[in-house]
Amino acid sequence: MMAAIVLDPEIRAEPAVPTRVPDEVLARTLPGRVALWARRQPDAVALRRKRFGIWKETTWSEYCGAIETVAHALRRLGVEPGNAVGILSDNRPEWLYVDLAAQAIGACSAGIYQTNPAEDVAYILNHAQAVVAVCEDQEQVDKALEVRDETPTVRHVIVLDARGTRDYDDPRLMTWSDFMEAGAAARAEDPDWFEGELAARDPTEPGMLVYTSGTTGRPKGAELSSASVIGLWEHPDVLEASPDDTLLSYLPLCHIAEKLFSLFIPLRSGCVVHFGESLDTVQEDLREVSPTIFLGVPRIWEKMHAGVTIRMRDSSWLKRRLFERGLRVGREIAGRRLEGRETRLDRLRWFINDLLVYRPLQERLGLRRCRFGISGAAPVASELLLWFWSAGVPIYEGYGLTETGAMSHLNRPGAVRLGTVGLPLPGIECRTAEDGEVLIRGPNIFLGYRDNPEATRAAIDDEGWLHTGDTGVIDDDGFLSIVGRKKEIIITSGGKNLSPEKIENALKLSPFVKEAVAVGDGRKFISALVQIDYDIVSDWATRRRLSHSDYTDLARRPEVKELVSRAVDEANEHLARVEQVRALRIIPKELHQDDGELTATRKVRRKVVHERFDDLVRDIYGEE
Repeated sequence: MMAAIVLDPEIRAEPAVPTRVPDEVLARTLPGRVALWARRQPDAVALRRKRFGIWKETTWSEYCGAIETVAHALRRLGVEPGNAVGILSDNRPEWLYVDLAAQAIGACSAGIYQTNPAEDVAYILNHAQAVVAVCEDQEQVDKALEVRDETPTVRHVIVLDARGTRDYDDPRLMTWSDFMEAGAAARAEDPDWFEGELAARDPTEPGMLVYTSGTTGRPKGAELSSASVIGLWEHPDVLEASPDDTLLSYLPLCHIAEKLFSLFIPLRSGCVVHFGESLDTVQEDLREVSPTIFLGVPRIWEKMHAGVTIRMRDSSWLKRRLFERGLRVGREIAGRRLEGRETRLDRLRWFINDLLVYRPLQERLGLRRCRFGISGAAPVASELLLWFWSAGVPIYEGYGLTETGAMSHLNRPGAVRLGTVGLPLPGIECRTAEDGEVLIRGPNIFLGYRDNPEATRAAIDDEGWLHTGDTGVIDDDGFLSIVGRKKEIIITSGGKNLSPEKIENALKLSPFVKEAVAVGDGRKFISALVQIDYDIVSDWATRRRLSHSDYTDLARRPEVKELVSRAVDEANEHLARVEQVRALRIIPKELHQDDGELTATRKVRRKVVHERFDDLVRDIYGEE
C-alpha cells in the first residue's frame, strides 16, 4: 500500500554530534561531511531559511541531527540500500535532509523539477524505481497521487506543507510529527545505528540520481557518487572558501549546478547556505544576504543587466553620464586587471568611481560582497561578463555537465580568459576529438546512466573518456572555448560551421530580448526567431502609449519589430560577418515548458521551436 506522510517543517530534530567514526572516514562521503562539521563546530550556523520575513538558523549539530532522524524514519518506511527517494520540492533545508539521509543509508536521492507535469513526474519516479516521493505541497502531492497507478514502486509520499491536504480522504496520510516521532524513537532504540551506517558507506557507490535536462529526448538518470564530487573542490587554488563565506540557494536543487553550491562546496568549506522565501524574492534575498560566492545561470546575469540598463535609460541626464563614464573607465581598468597590468593610477581611478558608481550598483544587485561570481549551466556572452567586471563584480565562467559532477573547467583568480570556460580543474584531462568534440577524463566522471548501459557505453569510451556532445577549441595555454552542441551546430549552405549559442547570446544582451533561436542550417544566411521580454517591452510600449492587450498583441506591433531590429543591429556589431543576423521574426507566443518548447531548466528546445514555427522560418527565406 502507498502511504502519504505529511511533513511539518516547523518540527525540529534533536541535534547530533558523532563521536565514534574517525575524521578520515567521515570525510569520504557527503553525509559524513555534515557529521564532520558537526564535530568541528557544532554550534556554528550551517543553514539559514527565511520564513515570514525572519531568517531562522540551523547549526551543524542540528543539521546532523535532522539527517539522522530522517534516516531512521526512512529506514522504518522500508527504504533499503539501492532504493531511490524522489524529491519534488523547492529549495529548503528539508530537501538537503532527505537527500543526505537517503545517501547515508545507501539509497539514492532523485530530484524532480516542481514545474514538471504529472507525466514527467511519473517517468522519473518509475525510472528511478523510487520507493518514497517527497512532495512540497498540495500541487506536488496531487501529481504523485494522479500517477500512482503508473508508479507501482512508490510506497510512500511525504508532504512538506500539509495545507490543502488535511481533508484528503486517504488512509495513506499521516502527519510529519508522527513521522519524526518514529524516527526519534528509532534513534533512542538504536543510537549507534546511524554512525555505523556512516562508517560503512562506500564513497564510490551511487548516492545521487541527477536527471539530465532532456533537450533532445527523455531525461537520463546520471548516477553520481560522493567520490566523484568531493575531490574536485579540495584544491584551494580552485575556489578558496571558508566558514566565513555565505551562499544563496535558489536554483532548483535537482540541478547539478545548485547541488554544487548547496552541498558540495559548503560540505567542503563549512560555509553558510541561505534559503530565501521563494524564487520571486531572489533579488530581495540577494540584497539581504549579500553572498560572497554566487552562482548565476546566464539568464540571471542577463536579467540583472537588463534591469540596470532600463533603469539608467529612465534616469536623469547626470546619472546616465556618471554611469556611462564609470563603466567606460571600469572597462579599461578591468581589461588591464585581467591581464595583470593594473597600475597605481588605475587603482586611484577605480576608488573614485567605486564611490560614485560601482558601490551603489553592487549594493542594489546584492553583490557588494561577492568576491567569486560564477556563470555556468549554459553559454554566456563574454561581452556580458566584461560588463560585470567593469562594474566591479568578478564573474568566472565555468563549464561542466551532470556527467562531470557539475564542473570540469573554471576560470579563476589569476587565470581568467573571457570567452573561454577556463582551465581544467586539478586531476582532470581534456582534449578534443577529430570532429572537435570535447572529451574529458578524470575522477569526477559519473558512474553511468541508471538502467541504460547502451547510453553509458556511448558516453564513456573504453579509455575512460567522456564524450560531452559539445564541440570546442583548446588554446595553447589550455583554456577551453565551447563552440556549441555537436548536434546543433549550424552549417550554412556556404559550408560555414557556426555556433547558435554565440549568436543567441549576442541577441540576448538586449533587455528587450528574452529568448532567441538562431536559424540558418543549410541556408545562405543567418536569421533568428525572437521572443521579446514581455514585462520590459510592455513597459516600453506603455510609456509610448502603444496599446496592447497581451503578449501576442504586443509582438504584432510594427513598433516592436523596429525595436527588436535595432537590438539585432547592435548584436551584429559583436558578431563576425558570417554570423550576423540578416532577418528576424518575433515569435507570437511566450515559450513554455508545458508546450514542450523549454526544458525544466528553462533551456530552449531548438528542434521543437524550429518545427513549431516553421511557417515563420519559411517566410524569412521565401520558401513555400
